[in-house]
Amino acid sequence: MKKITAFLISLGMLASFSACGNSESQSSQTAAAETSAAVLTDNKDTSEIEANLETGSDETEAAEAETAPAPEVQESKVLVAYFSATNTTEGIAKHIANGLNADIYEIVPETPYTDADLNYNDSSSRTTIEMNDPDSRPAISGSVEDMEQYDIVFIGYPIWWGDAPRIVSTFMESYDFSGKTIVPFCTSGGSGIDSSAENLEQLTSGTEWLSGNRLNGGDSQDTVMEWVNGLELEFE
Repeated sequence: MKKITAFLISLGMLASFSACGNSESQSSQTAAAETSAAVLTDNKDTSEIEANLETGSDETEAAEAETAPAPEVQESKVLVAYFSATNTTEGIAKHIANGLNADIYEIVPETPYTDADLNYNDSSSRTTIEMNDPDSRPAISGSVEDMEQYDIVFIGYPIWWGDAPRIVSTFMESYDFSGKTIVPFCTSGGSGIDSSAENLEQLTSGTEWLSGNRLNGGDSQDTVMEWVNGLELEFE
């Protein structure tokens, strides 16, 4: 009887120890699960914070891009220079300057040309003597201020004896036109511009010469600007 009693007590004690072991195991598993959940939550919160920081950075960059000033567009500076003994070429030059909102400069001789000087039928007239001498360089009164600032130069003149007046040669040799675009134009009773422009081009170096055009003194600004716009120059 005593042995049976002792055996039952032993069984009870073993059951009690087993229950305690299971309880402790369950507690450990619960604690581990809670720890893992906390780590996941921390990782999630960290990821959300990082994402918010990245989003905030992108939004800041976008806002800065929107508020940043646009780069300035460099405009080409244009000069219209002309010689006009009878004011015929002057009208064309003014049409171009007005149409492009460009600066304008008149090539004025130190000694003005008189009607007698312009008498083409007189072999001893001033213009006849000048045009018969390729090296003639009539003096100019005044000068262009800061020629370096101009990117495009229109140069206008009448045709004398199939060529540009020698005073225009004086003008072309008075400045450094390297890096500039030159656009010649002329007025005449019928002669074209080709040879006159080619002769002037030889007086410069490092320039881009565009094909010139002969225009009529009575041409309207619309007619003149139709030609100018057809050149497809980049003024901005």
